Amino acid sequence: MLDALLGFAAGVMLSVCAFGLILPALDTGAVGIMVLGVLCGVSLFGIADRLTPHLHFISGLEGPPSHLQRVWLLVLAMTIHNLPEGLAVGVAFGREDIAAAITIAIGIGIQNMPEGLTVALPLVREGYRPARAIGWATLTGLAEPVTALIGATLVLLIGPLLPFGLAFAAGCMLYITLDEVIPESHSRGHHLEATIGTVLGFLLMTALERLFS
Repeated sequence: MLDALLGFAAGVMLSVCAFGLILPALDTGAVGIMVLGVLCGVSLFGIADRLTPHLHFISGLEGPPSHLQRVWLLVLAMTIHNLPEGLAVGVAFGREDIAAAITIAIGIGIQNMPEGLTVALPLVREGYRPARAIGWATLTGLAEPVTALIGATLVLLIGPLLPFGLAFAAGCMLYITLDEVIPESHSRGHHLEATIGTVLGFLLMTALERLFS
């Protein structure tokens, strides 16, 4: 179930990248700006991922050695995942296309549910009380409103940043999806379940984007 849910979250994120961020970036700017923004987003989060100690239950500790407790390392891992999602929502609202921004916000909210479960359920399995596990899972999502506010503010204040900001958010999310979420969903050997979840998440988010547009 966890692998299917992770795959579902990855599918939603891929659809947001393609239809909610990259296509609007192309509509408002040149191809070169889109490519530069995506590459900058991928590079920044690649560096942050390598320099920040964080824990995945399957792949283990990533980044430099750390003496932090396991729960804090897990919280850091999911916080890193959530940063580009908040940025994507903020930049989308900065476009002042409310329908498209709401679609992205709904999609991110939907995929946050399985992501939250992938934090809470392993913590319960490790002996944490359910209420405490839910609390830690909720804590990992608090980074999203912060980065959303930053993204919306920058785009509103500096209008020409819009196409680059959309592409940058897409690059950040692409890195997290391809380097973290999809490999994690396949790491326990449930490839079929993870793949089906990815396809369903992609289709649902694509349908939502079409419905709201």
